[in-house]
Amino acid sequence: MSLRCGITTGACAAAAAKAAASVLTGRVAPRAVELGLPSGETIVVPILSVQSRQDPLAVTAAVRKDAGDDPDVTHGMEVRVTLSWDDAADTLFVAGEGVGTVTKPGLQVLPGQPAINPVPRQMIMTAIRDITPRGVRVEISVPGGREIAKKTFNPRLGIEGGLSILGTTGIVRPYCIRVLHDALKCTLDVAAACHVTAPVLVPGNIGARAARRHFSVREEQVIQVGNEWGFVLDQLSHYPFQAVMIMGHPGKVVKLADGQWDTHSSRSSPVTRYLSGLCPEILGHAAPDSTTAEGILASLAPRDQKTLADELARRVRSAVAGRIASRFPIVVFLINMAEQCLGTDGDDSPWQ
Repeated sequence: MSLRCGITTGACAAAAAKAAASVLTGRVAPRAVELGLPSGETIVVPILSVQSRQDPLAVTAAVRKDAGDDPDVTHGMEVRVTLSWDDAADTLFVAGEGVGTVTKPGLQVLPGQPAINPVPRQMIMTAIRDITPRGVRVEISVPGGREIAKKTFNPRLGIEGGLSILGTTGIVRPYCIRVLHDALKCTLDVAAACHVTAPVLVPGNIGARAARRHFSVREEQVIQVGNEWGFVLDQLSHYPFQAVMIMGHPGKVVKLADGQWDTHSSRSSPVTRYLSGLCPEILGHAAPDSTTAEGILASLAPRDQKTLADELARRVRSAVAGRIASRFPIVVFLINMAEQCLGTDGDDSPWQ
């Protein structure tokens, strides 16, 4: 069965803007609008509601976001656009409720501007110009967007107060890995623009907290990779970084030593299998009986735990160095679930 495509928040905003512009110019509120996409295609977007107010005249139109079969956190949310006349400007964009503001350099939108990416901006302006040539003030709102944004990459990118209005094609393709890769690349862009020279790559929140606990790091210095280690490591050559630290729990990070660059549990083998084969070689005895990496390491005597963890860190470091062709120094810092250091390999002085 084929998966159903949806539309981006940018396309929703453009359609709402076109409906609002129609009413602002005295036309009947449309039930749907035709919207041109960057590809040259035309789609029909239903309009959820249109409301007007007087003194000053303004019109608010809303579109319900339909992400199709993609697990998009914004699916089902309202994207509202309020238009009013502003003859002093061509198109003035304003962040309303639930739409974020950019606070850091390195993104496609300058700091201080609403987090409305260039392609959606152009789609919105084109949609309005289909109706009127007059200057307008465009306020975009996504009710509930401030809370939903906490589940996205926005806080890590320095986008505060809500969601971004995104989309390069206007269409959401279900389960598209490219969207995740684009977000990770934006995170690296922000780090470089903020003059980070020694990023810390972590799988997720535990690693991020541990990085702040053990080292003096800035927010934009810590890159949450998730499971996309191969992609992120391959991107590093495009940035002026001088060193990189890999920090995280062995349950994820040690998979790199085994040549597993996508660490998602459904696409990689358990670390316990790797540890079971390694313990006799390194420690001279079988691995403790446990179904988790945490359990195996926690069951070892302190000296054996440190010996094994340091060797795991060394092997991860060697694998990563091979992946990036040893372009710059690498440090590996392994932690347990309590964010305590288990083992390390490499010179961590750039982070002290």
